[in-house]
Order: sequence, then C-alpha cells, then structure tokens
Amino acid sequence: MSDPMRVALVGATGLVGRHVVEGCVGRRDLRLAAIARREMPLPQGATMEMFVAEPDNWAQIFEALRPRALICALGTTWKQAGEDEAAFRAVDYDLVLDTARNAREHGCERMVVVSSVGADPHAKQFYLRVKGEVEKELGRVGFHRLDILRPGLLRGERGGDRRPAERLAIAASPLFNLLLHGKYAQYRAIEAETVARACVSLALKPARGRFVHSNSGIERAARSLPLPVAETE
Repeated sequence: MSDPMRVALVGATGLVGRHVVEGCVGRRDLRLAAIARREMPLPQGATMEMFVAEPDNWAQIFEALRPRALICALGTTWKQAGEDEAAFRAVDYDLVLDTARNAREHGCERMVVVSSVGADPHAKQFYLRVKGEVEKELGRVGFHRLDILRPGLLRGERGGDRRPAERLAIAASPLFNLLLHGKYAQYRAIEAETVARACVSLALKPARGRFVHSNSGIERAARSLPLPVAETE
C-alpha cells in the first residue's frame, strides 16, 4: 500500500469542514491535518492532527506540514460579517487567497475549494461577485490541480446562524428540487455531507488542470470516493 497523502483542511469548524473531518475517520489513503482559529470536538475514532492558531501563523504550519493537497471550506456569512462588505471580503477573498498562496509556497500541489453556484467576478450581487473574484485569482496561484465546487443551497445542521428565510428555503428544498431541471438543476439544494465527500474524493485525484463542479459534478465526485480500507476488508 502506498504512503497516505497528507491533506490540509481549513474551515474545519464550518458545515462542510465538519463533514470532511467526519468522513476521513478510518481512512488509510490520507492523513488529515486541520488548521483552525478555534478548538473543535473531534469525532470518535479520528486520528487526524489539529492545529489551532490565528491566520497570521498559518504559513508556519504549512511549512511544517508541507501538505500535498489543500481542502478549503473557509467562508463567513453576511450576518457573521456584520453585514459589512470589507469584513466579508477579508474572509472569503483575502483569507482564502492568503491560505492558498501559503500552501502553494510550501509545496502543496492541489487545492479543492468550496465556492457557490452563481459565482461570477462580474455578478451584480456582492456575495457572488466576491466568490467569482477569488475563483479567478486562485487560478493564478499555480496549483497543479484546482477543483472549484459550486454547490447550491447547503443542507445540514449548521447551528443557530441561519436566517429565517434560509431555514424556510431548506425546508422547502425537496419540493423545489423537483421543479429545477436542465440548467437550473445547479441551483438545487445539496447535502453538505455530499459536498464534503466530493472534497475528499477530488483531493485524491492525480490529473492536472482546473475543474469546476456544479451539483451534478459534486455528486459524481462524492460517489467515486472509495470506502475506507478498513470497511472493505
């Protein structure tokens, strides 16, 4: 059996990040190391490394880890950012780019980043414009492989941060998903666990290039993730 791939995860305390951590329990094909600004409880059976530090010190952690792949599930919400454009951009643009550059500088070859459906650097909506701008800049960092995931509305237990309109949209998503076909299927709600499985699956892919995945591509990638070796023996 080949040596496990070292994979760094940023955004481990968020909705998708937590599922990445849970999904890596028992895996022998990778060694997960999470980097976060605060402590988080680890699932039973987790053998991963956890580094807690302010972003200014993340470069030193990347230098020590030298991961081969980076999974980025960083992101804030409009509410968490105090409805302030500069505060939102500081996380979803500046921090994502700084993290990517630090990882690449210390030998990281691949990056998987969770973006959003509708991301476009020319979008009128601020949120989608920032997502599109950071996607564009990530393509210039120099990774051998870059996977950009553009999921629709994420379903999962996020906690108390969701707005009433968002909670209503999630509750109604099974019905709306049935109505969204063709080019509109990319706007369907999708399970955060599915997105997390796709992140892990794509981090293990060897082919070079830049790839953008909407819901259908995310679901295919999630299905292609091999079971942990322990489960197949």
